[in-house]
Amino acid sequence: MTRLRALIAALAISVALILQVSLFPHFAWHGIVPNLCLLVVVGAALTINAPSAMVLGFVAGVALDLVPPADHVAGRWALALTVVAFLAARVRQDVKPTAGAVVGTVAAASFVGTSIFALTGLLLGESGAVPDLLQVIAVAVLWDVLLTPLVLPPLMRLFGRLDPHLVTA
Repeated sequence: MTRLRALIAALAISVALILQVSLFPHFAWHGIVPNLCLLVVVGAALTINAPSAMVLGFVAGVALDLVPPADHVAGRWALALTVVAFLAARVRQDVKPTAGAVVGTVAAASFVGTSIFALTGLLLGESGAVPDLLQVIAVAVLWDVLLTPLVLPPLMRLFGRLDPHLVTA
């Protein structure tokens, strides 16, 4: 990625992160907010090349791990969003995804990313009971799918304009 592309990607992650920790807690359901950083990573992975999307996923995850009110071991979201970027990039496979494929990819990515975060919390002794985790994962997937039509189309257009020769047909 060029410096301009990296700057725009960092700006997209920054805006998503600020909204996620400042605005969306006011709309939280049982403390669960949509993961806008995950949506940015999925939008990038569906548009740009996989290595760049994975770097973006890692950077977004580290930022999410470190920004207050983070109350967990740093690195859990970094791992989750890097894996999400890899899996979402595999969906693309050099064809432009349909709207249904984008929503399905967001649902799967949200499930996988939130599950990785929750399971690493269990392994590290940071999370609650498994039934609580299943509810958190289900609500997180629902939140992310509901915001997909509002967030992903403009993001995918933005990433497409940043690197048109990397955008799939």
